[in-house]
Amino acid sequence: MKNPAFDGTGLSRLEISFSFKPKHGRKNGNDLRDEDRCIEPGNIPRVSKLMALAIRFDGLVRRGEVRDYADLARLGYVTRARITQIMNLLNLAPDIQEAILFLPRTVKGRDRLREKEVRPIAAVSHWSRQRKMWAKLTAERMS
Repeated sequence: MKNPAFDGTGLSRLEISFSFKPKHGRKNGNDLRDEDRCIEPGNIPRVSKLMALAIRFDGLVRRGEVRDYADLARLGYVTRARITQIMNLLNLAPDIQEAILFLPRTVKGRDRLREKEVRPIAAVSHWSRQRKMWAKLTAERMS
């Protein structure tokens, strides 16, 4: 009887199959259950992103990783005036900053609230006045 693995060249052929699962590799998203995938629909409002950016930039300047706002402007390819507009969001009362960070996502259409509309509030130095202006703005824009 002839050996089916023998091909006539004097060599025999051996086939092995196995599956490889890395022990400590990166998990892909398919391993997650549906309830673990909690990605909300919609986009984060731009003013929320700018508020987070201002907080991040402030940390970079405080730690000395960036010398000043002019360095931030050069690194970000924007004007120093634009960096100042963004950083002025830090002049808002802490509760207003928090409200901006946690604005609802924009599911359809344009953002309800724009950074340009928040600038006059940030220009006021008294937090109590800021809160009144913020309440008026959110009543008009968010309802």
